[in-house]
Amino acid sequence: MIKLNIWGGAGEHGRSCYFFSGEQNRIMFDCGVKKEGEGIYPLLVAEEVPQLTAVFLSHAHEDHSIGLPLLYKHGYKGDIWTTRATAEQLKNYFDSWRRHVIRRGGELPYEDEHVGAITYRFLEDYASPGEWFELSDDLKLKWGRSGHLAGSVWFMLEMEERRLFFSGDYSSESQLLDADSPKDLMADLSIVDNAYGMENDTQQVKLEQLKQAAVRVLEAGGHLLLPVPTLGRGQELLVWASEHFSEYEIIVEKEIWRELERMKNWSEWLRVDALCRMDKVLNSSNVTVPSDDQERMQLLTRDMPSIIFTGDGMMESPRARWYYDQLSQSSKHAVILTGHTARGSFARKILDEETNVSECSVQHICYKVHQGLLDVSMMLNEVPSKQAVLVHAPKEETDLVVARLLGEGHKGLHSLQPGAELNL
Repeated sequence: MIKLNIWGGAGEHGRSCYFFSGEQNRIMFDCGVKKEGEGIYPLLVAEEVPQLTAVFLSHAHEDHSIGLPLLYKHGYKGDIWTTRATAEQLKNYFDSWRRHVIRRGGELPYEDEHVGAITYRFLEDYASPGEWFELSDDLKLKWGRSGHLAGSVWFMLEMEERRLFFSGDYSSESQLLDADSPKDLMADLSIVDNAYGMENDTQQVKLEQLKQAAVRVLEAGGHLLLPVPTLGRGQELLVWASEHFSEYEIIVEKEIWRELERMKNWSEWLRVDALCRMDKVLNSSNVTVPSDDQERMQLLTRDMPSIIFTGDGMMESPRARWYYDQLSQSSKHAVILTGHTARGSFARKILDEETNVSECSVQHICYKVHQGLLDVSMMLNEVPSKQAVLVHAPKEETDLVVARLLGEGHKGLHSLQPGAELNL
């Protein structure tokens, strides 16, 4: 028998962490945090950690990776199975998380030595996407690109005569990133990204909504602020905006620009046309990367509307707050949030109008980097599973999705919470 322990990620947005224990093996998928308060960490059982056979990391985002040093603090001696692109990104995410915790007045639950102790095995060294390889006599693995972030993957694991599928964060609708379909794989248990819950719109519908909102602001002479993650959604929306609003100034913070340049080094993760599209942006005359606050202020005070890309989709960073302070006094400007806003974050506060100081409009238009209802239904058809756990969304929303999909004929679906157990 194999048992699944939910140490985070199901019934909530964040701290993805799934622990499987069998007769010979103990494995983990992801070890992330939830970006609320000073940070909420996985429900690790310390005495289990030294017994881990292997740890698999789907991608570098904080809600999947930042708990990894805790494993080494608690005695894990093995490697993290992931991709080179993911490993290259992790230092920036650990540094960013440290700054976030300090800004919140907290302390990290691990030391620098535990971050430095992390070692990796790179999936690309063992097999290409869609190919099986053996980790040991009773562990066999297949992986594929998940279209969520450069380096992001899904996993199919054979463990003690059971097949376990973990979608990671999955999207087949990225503008720049390619994804490998896991179709034709059978599983005893699947853990499936359902971050968008009952949401059913396609990416094109979302982009049309975003375009219409942007046009209203720009034609009124205002600035549109798009706070985005430094890597991932930020580059996708930057390319899209440059292509659709070439007549307007686009202001891009340096860290987002540098990551667009760096993405060119990860061509194996990109769609066929992505490099060409990215090069056009990198050589565009209507894109400005400001060097200091004086130049930023000059750009904002000119009588020219613009689209502004600044890092941190939750708007916790000083730079994102600075832009908001400059724009919040005029109703002709707007902020559009395109991703998850954690409880207690500044983005959530202004979206809920808790600050009561802003004249500019604040709205939420999601850019898809996860799966919604229709996507989950398609994945369950592509990966037939005896049981499936839907994750990455609040339990109330997941309950609705499970009920809908059961009504459509899917079987073995679960809506669980951190701390739950499931036997295979």
